[in-house]
Amino acid sequence: MSMTARHGGQILVDQLKAQGVRRVFSVPGESFLAALDGLYDSGIENIVCRHEGGACMMAEAHAKLTGQPGVVFVTRGPGATNASCGIHVAKQDSTPLILFVGQIDNRHRDREAFQEVDYRAFFKPIAKWAAEVDHTERLPEYISRAFHQARAGRPGPVVLALPENILSARADVPDLPPVAPMPPSVCSEQIDAVLEILCKAERPLVIAGGSVWSSEAAQGLAEFATTFGLPVCATFRRMDRIDNRHPNYAGDLAVGMNPKLAQRLQDADCLLVLGARLGDIATGGYELIDPAAPGKTIIHIHPDPDELGRVFRPDLGLAAPAVDVIARLARRAAPAHPDWAEWTTAAHADYLDWLRPRETPGAVKLEQVIHDLSETLPENAIITNGAGNYAAFLHRYLRARAFPGHLAPTSGSMGYGFPAAIAAKLEHPDRPVICFAGDGCFQMTLNELSTARQYGANIVVVVCNNGQYGTIRMHQEKTYPGRVSGTQMFNPDYAALARAYGAHGERVEATGDFAAAFARATEAGRPAVIELVLDPDALSPGKTLQEIRAGQ
Repeated sequence: MSMTARHGGQILVDQLKAQGVRRVFSVPGESFLAALDGLYDSGIENIVCRHEGGACMMAEAHAKLTGQPGVVFVTRGPGATNASCGIHVAKQDSTPLILFVGQIDNRHRDREAFQEVDYRAFFKPIAKWAAEVDHTERLPEYISRAFHQARAGRPGPVVLALPENILSARADVPDLPPVAPMPPSVCSEQIDAVLEILCKAERPLVIAGGSVWSSEAAQGLAEFATTFGLPVCATFRRMDRIDNRHPNYAGDLAVGMNPKLAQRLQDADCLLVLGARLGDIATGGYELIDPAAPGKTIIHIHPDPDELGRVFRPDLGLAAPAVDVIARLARRAAPAHPDWAEWTTAAHADYLDWLRPRETPGAVKLEQVIHDLSETLPENAIITNGAGNYAAFLHRYLRARAFPGHLAPTSGSMGYGFPAAIAAKLEHPDRPVICFAGDGCFQMTLNELSTARQYGANIVVVVCNNGQYGTIRMHQEKTYPGRVSGTQMFNPDYAALARAYGAHGERVEATGDFAAAFARATEAGRPAVIELVLDPDALSPGKTLQEIRAGQ
């Protein structure tokens, strides 16, 4: 054996260094001890988490923030299956992610060895690529391919299973260089074609979404909207594609969207879709726009050529990253076009009207808390959330700052907001990071309070406690009015629980007490949890319980 031979764990970590990886997330396992050994003095920060689902969601959020593939290590069997919830988030959110799974000794394969799982079969439906490495000397090849696959076309998750004997074996193999940077993939003639169609429209609407964004892209989109006088809306949970305080912002195409925005989407005669897939939520379950008869011109920009024409036939489709197209659009002067000023001004006015809080029951008005906080947050604040009815209040009343101002799962995964907030604070320690979570949502990943405390991620968590799985209760009231079943919850004392983790904890029972509690939480110098005690009948930011039961 050559004196330069390295064990597989060291080869793996050296490849991560070559790819520019600075931070990984993990839950340790004996199946990848060699990889942990490789990380020992590598300079790569290893954030050790409390549950594989939380670790994978942190890695996914890290990728959203940086545009680079998130990396997570988990052990075999239950470790990998626990992490699958984060893989699903990455798939639906089009996020580049690489999950390394410690695997059984491959000489024992197909004997149902301890914690044996066929990861190719298990992850195939929810990952871009799932593979297992059977030769130590091929580790650089597989890892290089994983990084290429995660970032290519429509980004997404990749799973690599690493048998423990492959990681512990030694090999003399050269490292491969990182993924080569891709030059901008659009030319002037393509931008000309976009503008030629767009500038013939009487009622255009820009729809921004998709993954792998940047602060430069958000600024470029704002400049493009200003120069051309165009209304811009965001897709579900992509609110930070443009600063929501921009005078051309029209709102988000989300669950429970503004009815006036829904009407505007129908009335538009041209859609410029930047990065988004234009899926079921953005189109109101394909009812606001019918794929069979959209009744409008569609210009679709998406990095994956297989996405173009998959559901909606575009009149012009460009297989290109939205950030590249936006950068070029932002540099263009506006050619002659119809006067869109009234159309755009009305779109923004409708959005501002939608922001006015509509009162809900209870002593704590969640709509007022979010509205007031949104108006006073610093310019560089980052908000995160998971899923639940509380999120409908957040999406309606929050005016997200430009990227990275908001992190949330388009997949609708509960438990996401808290791990995402930890990842955001680790990446941007100088920025205030606030997580909104429901009581059901927070209890799915609150054990990561220990992780936040260990690594100094001093975030503020606002727990919206209504004592139930609110979204399911709302649908239950629509379908089986007054027959509440299987949706009630017992809750801990969240303030006391936070203090048990060494965090700051508070309980708020009146709207007027929130501002002072939030100030104390942000100044605590440690993670903080603020529990909002909400009325269980405050199920929707736009409807009373009676209206929900009546199906209105």
